[in-house]
Amino acid sequence: MNRRDFLQLSTLSAAGLTACGKQKIDPKAPLRFGHFPNITHIQGLVAHQLSRQGKGWFEPRLGVPVEWFVYNAGPSATEAIFARALDVTYIGPSPVLNAYAKSKGTELRILSSAATGGSALVVRPAANINTPADFKGKRIATPQLGNTQDIELRAWLSDNGLKVTQTGGDAFVLPTQNPDQLALFVKGEIDAVWTVEPWVSRLELEAGGKIFVEDKGTFATLLASSAAFVTERAELAKKLVAAHIELTEWIKKNPAEARELIKAELKELTTKAPGDPLLDRSLPRVVLNTEVSRPALDEMVESAKKAGFLHDIPALDALLPKL
Repeated sequence: MNRRDFLQLSTLSAAGLTACGKQKIDPKAPLRFGHFPNITHIQGLVAHQLSRQGKGWFEPRLGVPVEWFVYNAGPSATEAIFARALDVTYIGPSPVLNAYAKSKGTELRILSSAATGGSALVVRPAANINTPADFKGKRIATPQLGNTQDIELRAWLSDNGLKVTQTGGDAFVLPTQNPDQLALFVKGEIDAVWTVEPWVSRLELEAGGKIFVEDKGTFATLLASSAAFVTERAELAKKLVAAHIELTEWIKKNPAEARELIKAELKELTTKAPGDPLLDRSLPRVVLNTEVSRPALDEMVESAKKAGFLHDIPALDALLPKL
């Protein structure tokens, strides 16, 4: 999605919010739940696989069916929320903030944190990148324009004196779907990638990539929903947060069982189960948590402003509803 399409989507979405808001949700309707095929979305992978096995985690705790949807990156998920095609999703913070800003605070709500860490800037050894200045003229991939890693990269480049635009600048940022990054990296068609696990570890193990920057502290994943879900299905939203927190604790206490569920779900989504060396490297980099830090969100707002994606955003109070 290019910047023009992003802005058009935001305008159309904001214009349609009033009309959409009049649509009432059937309390017995299925919960439409999104996540990405990333290890930073551990809760989504585990729960989706349990649903496939007929052992659903959320279904008995919520009392409604769950329909799962898988996206490559955050902007695609927020598009679905704007279109009223998705209720809730695991997602990075930047697309949430972008959508919240473009809707003037009327859309997107953060229900909980899910994970931090699991994100890194990986360089190709032959690209001879040893200092931030060496990124000048280089081609750097991110999962999608406006997603969390895209914003992180653009802000990091800015902090290190490199100016980038949507189409060029001192370095070239190339939105590239995670599954396509490895082949381009191996061929030398991109020089670096800022992405998330398991793709970081795949670049290391399968292509000899070297981590240049590892982001251990930034939100990797949030649990977010449409505004309508919080207002029209408030009790279900409370149950969902409780079930998400319970799932997070279960994963921490049952790492071996969770690991097998992750392997099985990634095989379903990518046709190949991740090997043990990949999981051994990638899983410890993701820290599960359920506390939303307001200062961390404020930092993400500043990063998005540096990257040129946010110029004006309402106060974040409505973004963090009290359930």
